[in-house]
Amino acid sequence: MGDIRLPRHMFLWSVSVIYMLAFASLYVQIPGLYGNEGILPARWQMRYTGKPLLQQLQDAPTLLWLGPQAGLDTQQGMELLCLLGALLAFGAMVLEPLRDCLVFLCLWLLYLSLYQVGQVFLYFQWDNLLLETGFLAILIAPLNLFRGKSSFKLHDGITFWLVRWLLFRLMFASGVVKLTSRCPTWWGLTALTYHYETQCIPTPLAWFAHQLPVWFQKLSVVGTFVIEIAFPFLFFAPIRCLRLGAFYLQVLLQVLIILTGNYNFFNLLTLTLCFSLLDDDQVHSWLGRGKKKKAKSWPETLVSWTTLLIELGVYAFIIYLSKLYFELEINWNNKNVSSKTAFTYHEFNQFLKTVTVPSIWIGVLSLTWEVVTAMFKCACVRGFFWKLWATLQWAIMATAAAGVFAVSVVPYTYIEYESNSNIWPGVRKVYEAVDRYQVVNSYGLFRRMTGVGGRPEVVIEGSMDRVTWTEIEFMYKPGNVSAPPPVVAPHQPRLDWQMWFAALGPHTHSPWFTSLVHRLLQGKRDVIELIQTDVSQYPFSQQPPAFLRAQLYKYWFTEASEDGSPPQQWWRRQYVEEFYPTVHLGDPVLEGLLSQHGLKDKGVVRRAADTALPRALRQVREGVRGLPAPLLLGSLFSTGAAICLLKVLFSGTPAGSRPKPAPAEPKSRKPKEESPPAPEKEPKEECKPSEGERENSEERALDSDRSPRKRK
Repeated sequence: MGDIRLPRHMFLWSVSVIYMLAFASLYVQIPGLYGNEGILPARWQMRYTGKPLLQQLQDAPTLLWLGPQAGLDTQQGMELLCLLGALLAFGAMVLEPLRDCLVFLCLWLLYLSLYQVGQVFLYFQWDNLLLETGFLAILIAPLNLFRGKSSFKLHDGITFWLVRWLLFRLMFASGVVKLTSRCPTWWGLTALTYHYETQCIPTPLAWFAHQLPVWFQKLSVVGTFVIEIAFPFLFFAPIRCLRLGAFYLQVLLQVLIILTGNYNFFNLLTLTLCFSLLDDDQVHSWLGRGKKKKAKSWPETLVSWTTLLIELGVYAFIIYLSKLYFELEINWNNKNVSSKTAFTYHEFNQFLKTVTVPSIWIGVLSLTWEVVTAMFKCACVRGFFWKLWATLQWAIMATAAAGVFAVSVVPYTYIEYESNSNIWPGVRKVYEAVDRYQVVNSYGLFRRMTGVGGRPEVVIEGSMDRVTWTEIEFMYKPGNVSAPPPVVAPHQPRLDWQMWFAALGPHTHSPWFTSLVHRLLQGKRDVIELIQTDVSQYPFSQQPPAFLRAQLYKYWFTEASEDGSPPQQWWRRQYVEEFYPTVHLGDPVLEGLLSQHGLKDKGVVRRAADTALPRALRQVREGVRGLPAPLLLGSLFSTGAAICLLKVLFSGTPAGSRPKPAPAEPKSRKPKEESPPAPEKEPKEECKPSEGERENSEERALDSDRSPRKRK
């Protein structure tokens, strides 16, 4: 790999943007989800038992313990953390000095504090992924907050490598679990024939993707397996072009997912991890500032052709294995490609046992290469003090990277039992100690394909007389068969997501649903705004319903018309059964379920102090009330992007792409008449001078030849 200044800068900028979107998205939902009159009040998680503050932080690491000291209740404490996180992330987005390790530490602590009380609405894999990525950003970001300028350390390649390892774990595990789950749709290569209509919140393009022929859907599943299982090993390939090829394929997969599904910031975060596969030369080529091609010597030409042949050989080998194990055959008469899984579950399990441990050793070798490379760079630093300082930083970061890598092996090997059972007990104990902080996590997305017989969907109905029932339509999840699927990413409507999970089983598996019904019967506005931001669109906005029930339906996408025109109805549905019985306030069934699930109000609500901070938080809340979350997030991002663009236009050079300082020339014996070099003020690496440096040195030599002293 070449230098990683620009990819590192892109990574830190993107993490700042994603933090901003995540905090803002959660902020607008706090009253309805976690407020004192919300579905799952967060104050239930904060048990003030009189313990010392330090012990409370050890039991539950969240900054919300400090809320009472600031005169805030738990809801306002969460709102303050979200606002601070969004503002800090916005600042890091537009100001490069704020992309500092201390700032990212604050962002990580703020999101971790919210995660600790988020309960079921924050227990998604992308929340874990954001916390793990945010922790790596702390190690990657420079400490330049007090210096006001960006810096690049010789050990940055070590910490940035951890992002590549995280990307490998995420993609490889996501591909493996699809087969280890024994889901018949993944093994039969038919998963995508169901995926587009059964995913949580599809986009309008998902309807069109669903209409594609079955042979193409099966071929797409094969492509997914190849991209997620085979190509991640190329992340550590010693040939640069192989890594770049893997990068473009990962980007292709994520972009296709973004176009067909609303997965909030998850795909953006995955694309951010992909920056670890890039180097400065590749980014410069995108900007039209690539290096000019020079004439190569015959050894360089030989190496170049050998590398090209190896690259083509690797791609040909992957294509051959894909054809062999999925029986790919081109049918020229029917103009399609047939595919079929040609291996068994036992054979795949043997493959997994074979590659899991070697994949860890590949990671060890790759990390060792980065560590040794950084060590040699430190050894080239001129000046004893600067060399000692660079070596000390290298030792600290190398130790930290090795520790994070070792601990991450524990959740990574969850994909294969025997490998996990052979992990050194000491590493397992460290993992158990840090598990609550979400520093490293296990992943495995789309493990099983749900809704094979039709997409299950819960429809809540309300009535004033128990005779006439009116459906309560959500903003984002499918309900009205004529309403087109929305585009809401990067916002995540967390109630709509949990409604999708609730439909997969009985309501007793989703205790929060009873609380939702109870709050709707009470007519709590904060909860109603989760369903309809514009309360006037809610059918019972004037008076809460006297009765509520929930029905279970099966939904399918409609078929395409022969003339190819857009659909008049996007969905068709069929009634299945009653999901939740008819209840009313004071109903013994409702009261029994609330008591059974521990959802009755517990204790007296702590009233917030009437001081400046709580009043300011209430004013901000009133200011954003009724504003659609996608519009709020889009406005924030557009404003930040406009500021960054104006800075680039007026400065003339993109942030993070400024030319690096020219390295010092190697030491050499100099004639006695030349003056000794001036003492250095900063550490410089002794390495080969760049082209511009050679030209400057040649000009200086020419000037010195013309000087009277030299002629004499």
